[in-house]
Amino acid sequence: MTTMMVTGGTGTLGRPLVARLREEGQDVRVLSRRDPHHPVDLRKGQGLDAALAGVGTVVHVASSPMGGDDEAAGNLLSAARRAGVEHLVYISIVGVDQVPYPYYRVKHKVERMVEGSGIGWTVLRATQFHDLVRSVLRALGRPPVMLLPKGLQDQPVAVEEVAGRLAGLALGSPAGRVPDMGGPEVRDLRSLAEAWVAASGKERRMVEVPLAGRTYGAFRSGKHLAPGGVRGSVTFEEFLSERGA
Repeated sequence: MTTMMVTGGTGTLGRPLVARLREEGQDVRVLSRRDPHHPVDLRKGQGLDAALAGVGTVVHVASSPMGGDDEAAGNLLSAARRAGVEHLVYISIVGVDQVPYPYYRVKHKVERMVEGSGIGWTVLRATQFHDLVRSVLRALGRPPVMLLPKGLQDQPVAVEEVAGRLAGLALGSPAGRVPDMGGPEVRDLRSLAEAWVAASGKERRMVEVPLAGRTYGAFRSGKHLAPGGVRGSVTFEEFLSERGA
């Protein structure tokens, strides 16, 4: 049995992914700065060689919107080549090549780094997790009036379903870029906000506000959606019913 490593294994996606792989009987090594067995700082590359010893497959889900993903990926890929890693699975975001948002641009850069690494690779792009959409709506719902960007849609997906698909990809052979994954429904942002308001028990007046800029235009055009991709089954309302608003 090949040892697997999950970067960011203590995060929102990493936790259910590690649990799923262990349910499949896999020997999983969790990489994080605070792990007592394999403390690694990806940005600095410290501890990577020791952590990757004997690892055959890496699932790279560690990420930071604050920046540095490309630097971390460079360190990881270099160490993975030295360790003889055979398969690297990377989670990305739908639209990283079409939405000119800085975080997306870096994610797309990492995709290209993975593709050119010389390691067998698999890249899955997913839409936004339910958790992120809920966090955004919580922030927008703090004032009595919710100001919503006009004309936006989203296709939120359950993180557990993405974790399940990633686990299946990690257990298989390198597959290159696989079909995108999204939630079961493409929804207007207003309808998602209405679902959140209903679940929270709060009363909020909603006002849709048009924004400007290329990034907003790309989101309005649906470049971040995957209507023709693999779809999860958990709706936003089901997520809220289970997890709360």
